[in-house]
Amino acid sequence: MSFHGQKVLPAARKMKDFEKLLNSKYTYIVCLDTHISQLKFMIAMANERKKKVLVHLDLINGLKANEYAVDFLAQEMKPAGIISTRSNCIMRAKKKNMIAVQRLFLLDSLALETSYKVIERAQPDYLEVLPGIMPEIIKEVSEQAGIPVIAGGLIRTKVNVMEALEAGAEAVTTSNPELWI
Repeated sequence: MSFHGQKVLPAARKMKDFEKLLNSKYTYIVCLDTHISQLKFMIAMANERKKKVLVHLDLINGLKANEYAVDFLAQEMKPAGIISTRSNCIMRAKKKNMIAVQRLFLLDSLALETSYKVIERAQPDYLEVLPGIMPEIIKEVSEQAGIPVIAGGLIRTKVNVMEALEAGAEAVTTSNPELWI
């Protein structure tokens, strides 16, 4: 599984940015910080333009991030996949044949060790490592977990993007339009 060579996964925080991405070269786009009432319309617009939406489940206002929300998304909205910190949601997304991206906040050594246990249990399709500006950790997690890594969070420059990719990240998520190169 891959993003078909797409190395930047642009993440839209505002409708204006989402609309911009609908007319972009990108196939895969990430939807952040939206309201449940807008989501079906957004995914439908994206599907019309042959875009694949990854919904950040934990950031959808009006939707509780749990297994029922995953079922609802799979049945009613049909995104390509979800991103979540919740392993129960990741496991449900996999059962629903959606791309499942486990988001990991790696703040310290304990968080890293706990993350390896979560990864083993959930078996996501991808890991999103935050912050994404830690090349050594990206390399370690990629090698240790054996699951493709996406770097995200605090990606501010093209150098940050290149360092993450060189460290072994499959792709980089960013909400910075200047990096949607």
